Amino acid sequence: MSESCCDARSEIEVIARGVCIVGGNLLVCHTKGASNTYLPGGHVEFSEKARESLRREMKEEMGASFAVGQFLGAIEHSYRKKGQLQHEINLVFEMTCKTLKSSGVLKSCEDYIEFLWLPLNELSKSSLEPSSLGKLIPKWVSGAGSVSGWSSTM
Repeated sequence: MSESCCDARSEIEVIARGVCIVGGNLLVCHTKGASNTYLPGGHVEFSEKARESLRREMKEEMGASFAVGQFLGAIEHSYRKKGQLQHEINLVFEMTCKTLKSSGVLKSCEDYIEFLWLPLNELSKSSLEPSSLGKLIPKWVSGAGSVSGWSSTM
């Protein structure tokens, strides 16, 4: 029996996430007190399109309007949170915001998270999760190889 069948939680979360790059920097999200960062976005609600979910989450979390572009890829990811096994499918899209600048303070409408800029040239040594994003994002941005892709950390 695998470890995951023994965990109390047995659902897979579907998350819409965005790659927003301004001035050579990637917009990332960070849960206060955690050591890692991740792409901004959030849960896709039942009966909601993934792109709409990403727009809604960004409006709720940053108070800004984002345009959601092409689908870049999907990443299956599992990790432990407070000892509990988590499993998610991340649907990753291009994302832009006309009012966002890579300088100054980034606003968060949620008390538990903050937004940061991560230089693209530092992705490989960052704490960005899922870790495969460190290699995928530069490929997506440069257009090298296939634009859409699948990755798994499992």
